[in-house]
Amino acid sequence: MLRIAVQSKGRLYDETMTLFEESGIRLSKAKRTLLQSAVDFPVEVLFLRDDDIPQSVANGVADAGIVGENEYVEKGQGAELVKRLGFSKCRLSLAIPKDAGYEGLSWFEGKTIATSYPAILKRFLTDNGISAALHEISGSVEIAPGIGLADAIFDIVSSGSTLVSNRLKEVQVVMESEALLIANPSLPDGKRSVLSEILFRFTAVQEAAGKKYVLLNAPREQLAEITKLLPGMKSPTVTPLADEGWVSVQSVITEKHFWEIIGKLKNLGAEGILVIPIEKMIL
Repeated sequence: MLRIAVQSKGRLYDETMTLFEESGIRLSKAKRTLLQSAVDFPVEVLFLRDDDIPQSVANGVADAGIVGENEYVEKGQGAELVKRLGFSKCRLSLAIPKDAGYEGLSWFEGKTIATSYPAILKRFLTDNGISAALHEISGSVEIAPGIGLADAIFDIVSSGSTLVSNRLKEVQVVMESEALLIANPSLPDGKRSVLSEILFRFTAVQEAAGKKYVLLNAPREQLAEITKLLPGMKSPTVTPLADEGWVSVQSVITEKHFWEIIGKLKNLGAEGILVIPIEKMIL
């Protein structure tokens, strides 16, 4: 049984549970407890505070974990980075009062900065030759300048709306962050095998994200131009139709370029275009 530590609430929790569900890792519908087993899969989920996950994985309380990169880097506990998961993206940034003039990092010299990430901030300031006082706060960092507790803050920024509501402005991005799959580096072979299966499932779900399966009928004389637009995973599938001079083409396209490609296909004479969502993709 592989034990995975997961954040107990918040956006990262929600997106992790969605990934589990899409990967066929279903938790019991019973009332959630601190430790919950998956149905028909050798995994149990340990729900923790986000800042406890790196240490729990590093010391073996949990075998693996899903945690924000910000916490992974801040805690520096030596857990193994297995995979970047690409969701719950945010950034760690320095922010100052909205009306303050700012001409560069020298602004922070001699100032007091409130933060929940002192290790990351200290390294950044040292690397840039800035001497500032750090005031560590466990939550609601954004209110510190407004109540006179600090001159600036260093905190997570997602949409930036929290900064705006507290009359702050972001002036320096220090690091980008996303959800990570981490593991204890000393996992025995049996648990490493389960982790590999989870990684396989996660990858299959993520490869399908943002992609569509396209089927269309096209004149054979335009096939060369059409296949340039639809490379697929290796190349499109082409099948002759009963009507002479026509073929059926099947391929995969990305959501990002969907309408641009569909328009070009129509101009090349494609007809009967069907677009189907992809749930999983095994490469």
